[in-house]
Amino acid sequence: MAVPFRFIHAADLHLDSPFKGLAKAPEALRERLTESTFAAMRQLTDTAVAEKVDFIVLAGDLFDATDRSLRAQLRLVREWERLAAHGIAVFVIHGNHDPLSGARAELKLPSNVHIFGADHIEHKPAYRRDGELAAFVYGISYGSRSVTENLAIRYRSMPGAGFHIAMLHGNVGGDNGHDPYAPCSLDELASNAGFHYWALGHIHHRKVLHEYPHVVYPGNTQGRNPRETGQKGCYLVDVTAAGAVELRFTPLDDVRWLDEQVSIAGIQSEHELLQQLEATMTRLGLDAEGRSAMIRLELTGRGPIHRQISEPQAITALLGQLQELSEESGDRMIWVYELDNMTASELDWTKIAEEDSFAGELCRLSTELASSDESWRSFAKDAVQVMAGNQKLAKLLRSKWEELPERWLERSREHVIGLIAEEERGNG
Repeated sequence: MAVPFRFIHAADLHLDSPFKGLAKAPEALRERLTESTFAAMRQLTDTAVAEKVDFIVLAGDLFDATDRSLRAQLRLVREWERLAAHGIAVFVIHGNHDPLSGARAELKLPSNVHIFGADHIEHKPAYRRDGELAAFVYGISYGSRSVTENLAIRYRSMPGAGFHIAMLHGNVGGDNGHDPYAPCSLDELASNAGFHYWALGHIHHRKVLHEYPHVVYPGNTQGRNPRETGQKGCYLVDVTAAGAVELRFTPLDDVRWLDEQVSIAGIQSEHELLQQLEATMTRLGLDAEGRSAMIRLELTGRGPIHRQISEPQAITALLGQLQELSEESGDRMIWVYELDNMTASELDWTKIAEEDSFAGELCRLSTELASSDESWRSFAKDAVQVMAGNQKLAKLLRSKWEELPERWLERSREHVIGLIAEEERGNG
């Protein structure tokens, strides 16, 4: 007989994950970033206790490295002991970052924790805190870092429970942004009639791929780099006696990574631009919901100030001003770590292309090159051939070659032709 219950689905804690490239950030913020994965883990425990959940499922990559740090292991066991004191069970599978083959300390786990092995799919009963059976939980851990087998096709539900939860750490549907470990299709999961909820891990962006059965990625619990923006946390899952599923996302992150674009349209001066950037930084700080924030700002659009901020020194000065303001915000840091300039001049490109001028000729050439990747690659290769004799420069160019059609042409067009056209008008 089915009963109502509540559980938490989380994954990809990546405890003790390193944060690189932040040497210029204030020391207090660097320390907070270093501790952020642990802070998210503590918040997970606090949420489970406050919401009176019956159990937690953790779908892989609890640790960031195969040979997990002793600090991370000790802190995790401490949180599991806190959960045990409140009668909350924990079901765990290990993924590609923390396979069972990695070095582990000899620590005694509390009795409320079950870690699934790597030999076969197994299932365990999950009880409500009053002792009544709520569901069967199924899972399998990675024995080694690289698991390319389709594990999903091995899952079979067993009789005896009214609800069945399958834990799987893998790439569903071939997400190109993540390694193809334990690959499977969404149809293979959704068509497996024995399961009501697929608790997934591995993809760091939360997604509900399917409902009834629910196929869910909760994302990671703490953003670890500029690509992992926005809220990070877990799903609180309520299941009714009739089997209805209600998902509620709960943020757990301690430091939030944010991206924002700021248009220069209508902005007349550097001071006015700085004020706009400061206002954006303040607003994003509020959006962080009391957390520290790592912010990347991107200047976009066309405007009269484009030429003044085209030099790297101008962007460096603006970024420095924003970072000085960040350091004054105390314990909760709002830090702008990067300011990118992707703006363009207000020139009429159609008119320039019709001109009998050097700028017009360059404009027509760039338009022709943009219409053909092959032509652009050939042109660019000839242009940089003189640098090919330098070993370091040649290596850098090879590593950037795939970027050429997407970025270099447009940026060079805006910068070079814009400057030439403005200069010609100034002399005309």
